[in-house]
Amino acid sequence: MRDLLFPVQHHAKVSLQTQLRRHIVDAILDSRLTPGEPLPSCRRLAQTSGISRNTVVLAYQALTDEGLLESRERVGYFVSSDVVTEPHSVPRDDVEVDHEPRDPVDWWGRLQLRPSRQPQIMKPRDWRRYPYPFIYGQCDQKLFPLTAWRLCSRQSLAVDAVRYWSEDSFDDDDPELIEEIRSRVLPRRGIKASADEILITCGAQNALYIVAQLLTSSGIKVGFEEPGYVDARSIFATTGAEIVPLKVDGAGLVVDDTLGECDCVYVTPSHQSPTTVTLPLERRRRLLEMAGAKKLIIIEDDYDAEANFRSAPVPALKSTDYDRRVIYVGSFSKYIAPGLRIGYIVGDADFLREARLLRRQILRHPPANNQRTLALFIGGGYYDALVQRLQRAYRERWEVLGQALRRHMPIDDNQFSSGGSSFWIKGPQGLDSDALAADALNRGVVIEPGSMFYLAKRPPRNHFRLGFSTIAADKIEPGIKILGELIREQF
Repeated sequence: MRDLLFPVQHHAKVSLQTQLRRHIVDAILDSRLTPGEPLPSCRRLAQTSGISRNTVVLAYQALTDEGLLESRERVGYFVSSDVVTEPHSVPRDDVEVDHEPRDPVDWWGRLQLRPSRQPQIMKPRDWRRYPYPFIYGQCDQKLFPLTAWRLCSRQSLAVDAVRYWSEDSFDDDDPELIEEIRSRVLPRRGIKASADEILITCGAQNALYIVAQLLTSSGIKVGFEEPGYVDARSIFATTGAEIVPLKVDGAGLVVDDTLGECDCVYVTPSHQSPTTVTLPLERRRRLLEMAGAKKLIIIEDDYDAEANFRSAPVPALKSTDYDRRVIYVGSFSKYIAPGLRIGYIVGDADFLREARLLRRQILRHPPANNQRTLALFIGGGYYDALVQRLQRAYRERWEVLGQALRRHMPIDDNQFSSGGSSFWIKGPQGLDSDALAADALNRGVVIEPGSMFYLAKRPPRNHFRLGFSTIAADKIEPGIKILGELIREQF
């Protein structure tokens, strides 16, 4: 039996036992340890690795339970004879392999869809390392109720719960989550719905993809706010639908005769994306009336709905959808975590019957264990508490950001937002926000240029978005001061 060195880091975030288990598994899979080969004794490995004997014993026992090791009484631990590994007896450099295909595939010619040609909202993957991340759509991990979420996760691992969610649910959703959304979440937006009028999705984008596939195709006209949400526009464009730009002013979507040209219209009435303005009640009424008269279908994306800082939240369009022409899309990304990937569609039962079957073809249903954890989180009152906590934090940041903009930015005070988790900034005429974003990144400030939000071939380039959901309040003014200096340098 040969000695093996498994270096561990005592101050790493991963436990010593977990590190040791990973080293042993890697050694087995890489054939450095072969089936039937003995492992060092617990005492010997503890000495060579600089860890306690109990840590080694626990790691060995866990790997034995998993079938990678086998224990022989009074002899020791051995690599299980049932383990199948890749043979590495021949050095890889000595293997002659022809890496060049004889008849390479023309992938660009074969692809029927090229998402890479569509505009993409680009954000640095390592944005958290920048001191001033005015980034949109991400969560502040310091505000996340980790203890409450862990509690709900443990409850979802109870025997009865596991028996439920570990089975294939076919195209069903967790009835407890459906009930919590129906009775606790939707009433906050003024919406009444039955269980068969709610469908769980993998976030809002999955919801929009399902809606687009069912309602649009070549020849169908879909109205989109200009500027508008880039990813939603791209999703509908992939079906071959014709995108019709709709005017947006200081009160949101302009409800005019252009809507009559459309078969469907995608709207963000609570906080227009990206300008953040709220659609007034009068325009909402006219939009619903026009939808009835012109036989329009309205897709309502109700993101950031409850983050209003100048007035009370306005009920959703769906709340007065007496003709059942509104398909409502909601998500838990903004208030819990974007990585959770749970959203939902509320619509007519006939429409959702087909949506459910389409979802089944794509992914059957979102992970049932996450659905149950979320149901427990909402039912335990943790979601309501989190919303209130985030609203207080966002209000503080909204106020600090507004004050900082007034001090350091050469912009019009009238354009400041009334809610949501971002500001849409119109800079001086002639400002290049793409160049500004690049210069700002070099100074540790992350912003989003605004030109990509426009469908026009020559969009205005002096707009940009400042998110404040992730940046600490005391970091806001120093970051805005840097932006103000950079803007002045362009003139």
